[in-house]
Amino acid sequence: MLELGVPPGIVAAEAALMVEGEAQPRLSAALLALTVTETTEGLYRCEARFGNWGDRGQGPDYLYFDRTLLDFGKTLTVSLGAGLEEATVFTGRISALEGQYPAGEPPQIVALLEDAAQSLRQTRRTRTFEHLSDRAVFEKIAQDHGLQADLDLEAPTCPVIAQLNQSDLAFLRDRVRRLGAEVWVDGTTLHVQGRRQRQQRNDQLTLVLNRGLLEFSVIADTANQATQVVVSGWDVQGKRRLEHTATDRTLGSELGQDTSAAGIVRQAFGERTDRMVQHMPLTSAETQAIAEASFRAQARRFVVGTGKARGDARLRVGRAIALTGLGPLFDGTYYLSEVHHCFSRRPGGGYTTDFVVERPGLGS
Repeated sequence: MLELGVPPGIVAAEAALMVEGEAQPRLSAALLALTVTETTEGLYRCEARFGNWGDRGQGPDYLYFDRTLLDFGKTLTVSLGAGLEEATVFTGRISALEGQYPAGEPPQIVALLEDAAQSLRQTRRTRTFEHLSDRAVFEKIAQDHGLQADLDLEAPTCPVIAQLNQSDLAFLRDRVRRLGAEVWVDGTTLHVQGRRQRQQRNDQLTLVLNRGLLEFSVIADTANQATQVVVSGWDVQGKRRLEHTATDRTLGSELGQDTSAAGIVRQAFGERTDRMVQHMPLTSAETQAIAEASFRAQARRFVVGTGKARGDARLRVGRAIALTGLGPLFDGTYYLSEVHHCFSRRPGGGYTTDFVVERPGLGS
């Protein structure tokens, strides 16, 4: 277990940038602010702001409007941190350039970037897949975009899977949610994994309040929690009704020693059943998969926290993080579901990491 932000001190705030694989120290020095955003929905984004006025050898002029260095489609790689904390936090292509002219300040240029999932977002289709599993469909989508597929999930075979006027990314996200999995692109690899499998790939990190953890806010909310989720479907060939009920037993080891939201709701308010009607599964395996994925998605949002830490590039979506110093109710292991790596040269700025964490239970 690795403890972050110890001992307290100043984190190296410089960002290292590469364009098309070549280091760009002058561009790094011109960087004014940067934000890299990751979520469990995939398609990581970056916004980089640069000073755009200086001497180009023939007097003061705009530095980057000639599109020689910053141009549409070019690949920018961002590394943050120092020593053990240094890591590449983003690689993506420029999709937008913005000119800004703030009062009393030199002109600026902002580059907006998306990672390799951009091609999935920009491809819209209508098509059907017959007698295939979602796993086979995901492999086909990866192949369509020249990506390798790293898939670690169980997916039942479905009679028909339809993509109706959706981008490949939107379609992929919908199918992944039905299975309770997560999707992201790393380099040239499309990853689809369940949360447990994704979490097990990384060591657990630790943040201590007022040491590595600068600020934190957390809520345990039963408003959208149920004691069980029921999903119904119809077996066309067998001409019979399908139904599966999922409870907190589906959380398994993910709950650990914590008390589940379902247990708290049952004790405080009585039974609360959530019947989901927006899905129409056609097999018993699909019905069970949707019910269990829906319950887990709901349960994981029982305890949600937002925090700010000293900048650390090891804080990435998909990692488990132990938060301590919060008291027995909220101390424990959380899952990083959203991360924002933020860099700024303004006074009081530097490198910080904002994050959102989730947890399906409360401490004793």
